[in-house]
Amino acid sequence: MTATRRLAAILAADVAGYSRLIGADEEGTLNRLKAIRAELIDPKISEHRGRIVKTTGDGLLVEFASVVDALRCATEWQRAMPERNAGAPDNRIGFRIGINVGDVVVEGDDIFGDGVNVAARLEGLADPGGICVSARVQEDAAGRLDLTFEDMGDQSLKNIARPIRVYRARLTPSDTAPKATPTESPPILALPDKPSIAVLPFANMGSDPEQEYFADGIAEDIITLLSKSRGLFVIARNSTFTYKGKAVDVSQVERELGVRYVLEGSVRKAGNRVRVTEQLIAAATGEHLWGERYDRDLTDIFVVQDEITESVSVAILPTVDRTERERAARKPTNSLDAWECYHRGMWHIAKIAGR
Repeated sequence: MTATRRLAAILAADVAGYSRLIGADEEGTLNRLKAIRAELIDPKISEHRGRIVKTTGDGLLVEFASVVDALRCATEWQRAMPERNAGAPDNRIGFRIGINVGDVVVEGDDIFGDGVNVAARLEGLADPGGICVSARVQEDAAGRLDLTFEDMGDQSLKNIARPIRVYRARLTPSDTAPKATPTESPPILALPDKPSIAVLPFANMGSDPEQEYFADGIAEDIITLLSKSRGLFVIARNSTFTYKGKAVDVSQVERELGVRYVLEGSVRKAGNRVRVTEQLIAAATGEHLWGERYDRDLTDIFVVQDEITESVSVAILPTVDRTERERAARKPTNSLDAWECYHRGMWHIAKIAGR
């Protein structure tokens, strides 16, 4: 099949905190997403002459012939979501949208190229319920829609060689970043019934951009290894990597992903030596629960990556387990019968252990 090129406006969208929403109520979340797609998103895309290129569990990629059509579709989509969420205040669904215009490579029904990649990276920069666009989109749409744009400056996007000028679209001229009113707090996701952890992207502290893949690889491997533990609820990579390159507070991660623990780290390379540091933090209090530093020779980068990943995972599980036990011990019981049964059980355990 012969590949061709054309100019297109590309819209990339995904659901913020998708893994957390699915974990809290899988059936309910999937049913709501299906209804939103059928009743809002798909009709809007069709109305504005868009073509859905592909979909994933939490997102989709759409091609438009016109930048104005793409932005009009996105704004009407986002403006309709607060009403959709009104009936489910504890399980709100928020979409992030990125829009770019550029050359794309067309093969059959699929499209590839920097035009697509930039749109996907812009989506990652958007706030839940927000829209981020490239400079060319802003220039083409300025004055043609009921929108204002906030200049976010030049952004270095992963796997994009050149910096991209990014703008945040405001749905009304007076709109700024969504803020809570004095009587309304931002929705806080409920914690699951087992310890939950988010592994944030590791920061590349060196001057070599090629080390990004090493830093990302360690975080991804830790996520994969921790997810095998039945005692942990681990947030998926697609959700945690939206924080890549951003200065975030752990309390923000707690609110947006609904986690109890956050693991963050950094990678620094000098010559043939690499230093990896990690720290486990209690999201609610900011307390440092565990930290370690690893200095290694990069004789075999994958061996080093596997060794560090294994060491971190082995250290995290008992730390979380101990912290959970201490947290449970501090929590007062509402039942004197339960309190008595607990202490009777501990007495029997101590008696058996002393034999």
